[in-house]
Amino acid sequence: MVDIQKVPEFYRGYIETLGGGELVPLLLKTGDEFISYCNRITEQQGLYRYEDGKWSIKDVILHVTDAERVFAYRALRFARNDSNELSGFEQNDYVPEANADDRTIHNLLTEFTNVRAASVDLFSSFSQEIRERTGMANGVEMSVEAIGYIISGHLKHHLEIIQERYTK
Repeated sequence: MVDIQKVPEFYRGYIETLGGGELVPLLLKTGDEFISYCNRITEQQGLYRYEDGKWSIKDVILHVTDAERVFAYRALRFARNDSNELSGFEQNDYVPEANADDRTIHNLLTEFTNVRAASVDLFSSFSQEIRERTGMANGVEMSVEAIGYIISGHLKHHLEIIQERYTK
């Protein structure tokens, strides 16, 4: 498990929600739980927003997919000892440009499944030495391993939001 004190404070909650465990099994578990739950969401439910100005469930599904791509890219760059600082990304700019509501739940989950499979392969390929490498993104330093846990915890966080605010 990653040393939480070495993780930027903003991301610690994502990791803490996981409750411990090895990285790759957590990536598999959280991915399976997310897919299983979202497969029960109807197309009509997928368009639901619990409040004006909030994302639809479809937006949330595509958001976690986009965020995972961005974080996996950061992990790859750090793993390969790329010393260039990476910029951040503004999630609220991505969502309206993604047009998630125009897609089916099945299509969005297929894309998520493929991205998660690629992330599992990527993190499975890293030795412990590589997982400990660090880099700078969005003005903060983090390790390759921390990014993997953030990916898993971020997904769990959004699944909990879907369960609590969208599909009670």
